[in-house]
Amino acid sequence: MDKINSWSTELEQLRSIILESGLTETTKWGGPVFTFNDKNIVGIAGFKNFFTIWFFKGVQMKDAQKVLINAQEGTTKSMRQWRFTSKEQIDKDLILKYIKEAIEIETSEAKK
Repeated sequence: MDKINSWSTELEQLRSIILESGLTETTKWGGPVFTFNDKNIVGIAGFKNFFTIWFFKGVQMKDAQKVLINAQEGTTKSMRQWRFTSKEQIDKDLILKYIKEAIEIETSEAKK
């Protein structure tokens, strides 16, 4: 089974939540990436055992729920991902809260 297609329903659910946040969808590195003012905010992907939301500046986020991890220790400096293994784990309100924070980080940096 194709690793991405095995999560197609779940990825579509994440995509619809992300689009509610007002981000713009584009394709980069062969997958969906969502931007704000042409800056990468989040991406989504499916893997063999999980599906994920990537936060490009996740290292700067508060992560009050402790859901973000560094997927490539030693390689990725600021990107963090939130992994899911079932659609029941998708918490729309919490995801939107994290996306809002990620947008705020990007816009506060743009003002500097």
